[in-house]
Amino acid sequence: MQQLLLRYFPSSPADVGDIGGGPGAYACWLASEGYAVHLVDPIPLHVEQAREASERQPHHPLASYQVGDARDLPFESDSSDAVLLHGPLYHLTERLDRVRALAEVRRVLRPGGIVAAVAITRYASAVVGIVNGWVWDPRYVDMVREELATGQHRRPSGWRVFTTAYFHDPEELTSELFEAGLQHDTTLGIQGPGWLAPDFDSMPQDTSKWMTLVQMAGLVETEPALSPHMLALAHKLP
Repeated sequence: MQQLLLRYFPSSPADVGDIGGGPGAYACWLASEGYAVHLVDPIPLHVEQAREASERQPHHPLASYQVGDARDLPFESDSSDAVLLHGPLYHLTERLDRVRALAEVRRVLRPGGIVAAVAITRYASAVVGIVNGWVWDPRYVDMVREELATGQHRRPSGWRVFTTAYFHDPEELTSELFEAGLQHDTTLGIQGPGWLAPDFDSMPQDTSKWMTLVQMAGLVETEPALSPHMLALAHKLP
């Protein structure tokens, strides 16, 4: 993800909005790379965590952090060089809300500005369910069947899997960007198939293996369906 953002975002210094930025993981990293990052999240606890994370890097603090809604951004029009939208497109389960959020991104971007929008791929639950043996429960299979038909993810009662969300296919994601008035550039897989590797959770402790998985993700990035998360890149026309 970091490699993709540095590849497509304008060079720092630049003004970046991190919408749905949570506790600031990407925002603080982008700030450390020299960007002026403005974080917005709907959950006050996350914004407080982002503030604390910003204070832990006093030489590269966030430019701002505040509670807000992706559908009504607290920024002036034509004020951002780039926007990271990590969360809103899968937490907003209605297309009208997602398009409204993307239209808000278009409003705040300067002409030529870039949006990096993250979505969950439609097949994520099906693949992870097979890998983990969850598909032997008919309730899980029913969940997957509904996701594949409608994109709506609703976890079965008693299951501690991902919360209520919307899962995209790449073509639908492109159409939502277009409807919001943005020019789609490309859609890439983020993780690739590396997340299926045995003992994946322990991989970050082995630098060599981890970088091999990152390399594999790059080799197949143009096939977003191979990854549980995909990144759509689009821009605001001049």
